[in-house]
Amino acid sequence: MRAQTVQTWIARHILVRRRLKNVCTSYLLFLRVMTTKHSLEQAARFSGLHKSQVSKMLKTHSTVAVYTLESLSKKQAKQVATARQKLKELPWTIAIIVDSTLQRRASLHPENAKTFNHGQGFVVGHQWTNIVLLLNDMLIPLRPIPFYSQRYCRDRKLEYRTEHDLVVEYIQTLHLEDYIGASDPREVVVLTDSGYDNKKSQNAIAAKHWHFIIALGKTRSVKSTILYLTTPKSKQWCHIATFFRNHRRLKWQTIRVTTNGTKHKRMEFRARDTIG
Repeated sequence: MRAQTVQTWIARHILVRRRLKNVCTSYLLFLRVMTTKHSLEQAARFSGLHKSQVSKMLKTHSTVAVYTLESLSKKQAKQVATARQKLKELPWTIAIIVDSTLQRRASLHPENAKTFNHGQGFVVGHQWTNIVLLLNDMLIPLRPIPFYSQRYCRDRKLEYRTEHDLVVEYIQTLHLEDYIGASDPREVVVLTDSGYDNKKSQNAIAAKHWHFIIALGKTRSVKSTILYLTTPKSKQWCHIATFFRNHRRLKWQTIRVTTNGTKHKRMEFRARDTIG
């Protein structure tokens, strides 16, 4: 299929002004291209447009982008939710996944940049908190949350808010009825990594009567109910790392995961679990 044909098909499915149709459809096509870096300069080179056209569209039409994304997400979610089934290996039918994405800086002196440690050393970039719905093995993106650094808020006289505060507010104001219609809150589970292991967010999820599975940081204190009677009182509460060192007799389980890449590599992990 030619690029012009794809652009025409995209233009028919999104509501955008005629003068923005070319730059908007070209940018959407560029986002689907497999590349190591999605930048404005690369987008302009891909579409044959000037860099300022892409930058101006993203800067001056942010509210239109958010509204369009939410409209498309609601439309797609309602279509899938009519015959939703339980998620693989899980007793729930709806999953809300929360995770952060780091966009590397595009210049030496970027605005709203922060230093992050993502396991591979410190990186300077911009952070987004992405939230998606998982229905019938289909990922439906919701409106992401931009993170503003303290310096950025101070220069523009904005109220600085932590990522946890932004996530709590997002959960409290998220109305799933707009996406999937009436549903039992017990069918919903929220999945996050240890970066969102926070009591405020957990209380916000519990107030919605949703379930949640959140990875715990290794400094979290836990107590096992199974090993409670055989453990000395002084060691009943301890950090997760210390807990598993003290209970080495717990069996290891091998987990094999096949990646979705072109080479379909298989990844292997070892895990130990207990109820606490």
